[in-house]
Amino acid sequence: MLRRKIYEDLKKWKKESNGSSALLIEGARRVGKTMIAEYFGENEFSKYRTIDFSKESIDVLNCFNDLSDIEKFFEKLFLALRISALPKGSLLIFDEIQFCPKARQAIKSLVADGRYFYLETGSLVSIKENTLDILIPSEEENIQMYPMDYEEFLWACGLDYEAETIL
Repeated sequence: MLRRKIYEDLKKWKKESNGSSALLIEGARRVGKTMIAEYFGENEFSKYRTIDFSKESIDVLNCFNDLSDIEKFFEKLFLALRISALPKGSLLIFDEIQFCPKARQAIKSLVADGRYFYLETGSLVSIKENTLDILIPSEEENIQMYPMDYEEFLWACGLDYEAETIL
């Protein structure tokens, strides 16, 4: 796994929010948003699950149409995903959130429920067509991810000493 500076921001969000907000990682395509989110899930949580909205079935997408009964929502969601319910305190990664605006809107109810942490990733999530007819949740924090900078590139090449000397 490539060392990225954003990882420290993710750890800080987990500690400071303690599940009281979701975190949206926004950035250009192919900068490593999904990779860092899943690495974070593997290393900082006992369990995590990625829901990739660019690939999920219509059954999964339809779960987000009705959150009036949060227990039923999670039953339907985990059934549609064909997995057992995750333990409390697990991480749900909503990958490519721009493909399911209703899931982004659902963050308000999901965070209020308090059973999971939520990390969203996406490209072009702020453009009008991806926010049309939804309420952007105030429980969502945003962070921007950029391509690797020179220091991160040096780390990836195993040149930690050189990275230290450029500062």
